Formats: sequence, structure tokens, C-alpha cells
Amino acid sequence: MKRKALKAAFSSTIPVFAGFLFLGASYGFLMNSKGFGTGWVLLISATVFAGSLQFAALELLVSTFNPLYALVLALIINARHLFYGFSMLKEYRGIKKIKPFLIFGLVDETFSIIASKDPGEEIDKPWYYFFVTLLNYIYWVGSCVIGSLLGSIWGAELEGVEFVLTALFIVLLLNQLTEQKKYSSALTGFICTVICLGLFGRDMFLLPAMLLIVSSLLLFKRPIERKWQQ
Repeated sequence: MKRKALKAAFSSTIPVFAGFLFLGASYGFLMNSKGFGTGWVLLISATVFAGSLQFAALELLVSTFNPLYALVLALIINARHLFYGFSMLKEYRGIKKIKPFLIFGLVDETFSIIASKDPGEEIDKPWYYFFVTLLNYIYWVGSCVIGSLLGSIWGAELEGVEFVLTALFIVLLLNQLTEQKKYSSALTGFICTVICLGLFGRDMFLLPAMLLIVSSLLLFKRPIERKWQQ
């Protein structure tokens, strides 16, 4: 049972592995260039486990200590995880021992896979969720450490590699659209994001966009569900 779940999870997370390999390595390179060794990279990646926040926190680590600013920054960047958590209440219901780790490891890529892929009736879903979360965690932490080690040996920096994260989400979106062939949710998200980007600017649009997306999906939940059932 666990072996089947692990095999299915590994197949689902291959695109994430490819994206994390370059993105995590770039984080390790950047940390090394700021004077932080592999031990620090391992500690931060394993405990924070939030790619966007880790990149944003690089300047905080080398600037004057400001815990209030760090808290606000973390809340703004990771506020979207609140919506992921609400969406997973039904999926994670009844799971006990492994639930704390599933909650800790619910990052963008893990949510994307769990929300868009059905492992099949023969796969135990709780263990599938666990292995998807675990593999993504290992991919990220391992890639960050590898980047740090290579940076200490090579001493070079990578520029522009952060676009790998954007490319990864495009691949996951296309895969979801191809498999489900239902575009209502994706179109709603796109429209709401564009509206909030125009109103609030690129630095402040994320949280309003998430609120608008969730509100719109809740408001039009029944029409969307009826359309999907047709």
C-alpha cells in the first residue's frame, strides 16, 4: 500500500524536482555569497521551508535586526497558505499521526499536485499526500544544500534562475488543464489576479487577489459545480 503510494507520489512530483533542483541550488549559491555556510542553509531550508520567504529573507539576515518587519514580511509573503489550508480541510480530515507534517509541508507545489491529481482508487490517499509532501521537502532541502556546497567550491552566482519557479507553476497549470479540461477556476484566478495587479501594484496584489479568488469561487460555487457535472 505504501509502496504504491510512494510510486504514485514520485511520478507526480517529478516536475517539482526539476524546478526545485535549480531554484534551491540558486538559493544555496546566494546564501553562500552572503557568507552563510552549508549548515545555515540546511537549518533555514529545513525549518522555514518556504522558497519565496527564504529568498526575501536574505537581506534581513545581513541587515539590522528588525523582528517586527520580519514578521510582517513573512505574513504578507505566506498569507496565501491560509487559503491552501482551508482548501485542504476536507482532504486531510480523519488523518491523525501524519497530519502535523502535512500541514507543515503544504507549500505551493504540494498543494498544486494534491488539488489537481487524483492518484486513483487503488492508492491510499493519506499516504499519497504524505509522500508527495515528503518528497517535495527532500527535493527542496537537498537542492539548497547542493547549491551551497557547489557555491563554496565554485564561487559563482546564478542570475535569473528564479524564473524556474514561474516556469514550474506554468507546467503544473497546463497539466491540470490538460487532465481535467475544466477552465472555470483557472479563468477566475487569472481575471482576479489581473484586476488586483492593476489596483494594488505588483508588491501588494497577492493577498487581495487571493481574497478575491476565494470569494468569487465561493459565490459561484454552485454554477461551477453544475457546469463540471455536465
